[in-house]
Amino acid sequence: MKEDTEQESYSAVSVPGRRMPFRAFSGGNHMNNFLSSVKENLAFLLVCLLTFAGLFLIAWLIERFLLKSRRNVSGARYICYVAVFSALAGALMFLEIPLFFAPSFYKLDLSEIPVLICTFFLGPVAGVVSEFLKVLIKLLFKGTTTAFVGDFANFAVGCSMVLPASIVYHIRKTRSTAILGMVIGTVCLTVFGSLFNAVYLLPRFAALFGMPMDAIIGMGTAVNAHITSVSTLVLFAVVPFNLLKGIVVSLITFLLYKRVEKLLIRERSGV
Repeated sequence: MKEDTEQESYSAVSVPGRRMPFRAFSGGNHMNNFLSSVKENLAFLLVCLLTFAGLFLIAWLIERFLLKSRRNVSGARYICYVAVFSALAGALMFLEIPLFFAPSFYKLDLSEIPVLICTFFLGPVAGVVSEFLKVLIKLLFKGTTTAFVGDFANFAVGCSMVLPASIVYHIRKTRSTAILGMVIGTVCLTVFGSLFNAVYLLPRFAALFGMPMDAIIGMGTAVNAHITSVSTLVLFAVVPFNLLKGIVVSLITFLLYKRVEKLLIRERSGV
């Protein structure tokens, strides 16, 4: 969320004449600003970390006790693969695509593509860790302008797609289960992301900006006259936004995964 042009996926609201009451990063020493912002928002960050820990634990338990076809990768390679895919995902977070059917504060990023490839190759735990690291990378280089709310949303909504898709695929690694996993992941992304916006994100951002919800709804009305309430904003903007993201991410991942997997396998074998 930023006053000018730089915005957060799932969260960025640009409101002329209004400034965030929280510290934002706008150049200079990003690390010092990052640490200062962490101190100012420690309670919320604790909730974020607990959410990450909970999702990590769920992924680990599923991977440990339910999924039997785990890839045999050394610890060093595992860390390197996760780091590389997380870095790629973090870089993709900087590329945001505006959409004609949604208010300007909704911008599409494709950072889930490297995360999905990572989690398909290594398992659910790698997917959750990669989602977390990509957001951390973005924070270190770009900062936060939403008091970490938008960043938390990106992580949570991303996991709602990546985790189900990974679990389904790793039950039986076939082309059909990969497609099924991504379809289920897209449905989860659309349902969870839309409800999360309606129940938490939109009210939270209205409070952060000190503005009435009607002002945010009005930004939706400006692009679609059918948007007249929170429910219609979600129905006509958030639902298609999340659905489009899930479809595009799934399609590109489907086209790329096997090629990337072959390269990684060849790299492991030293060919």
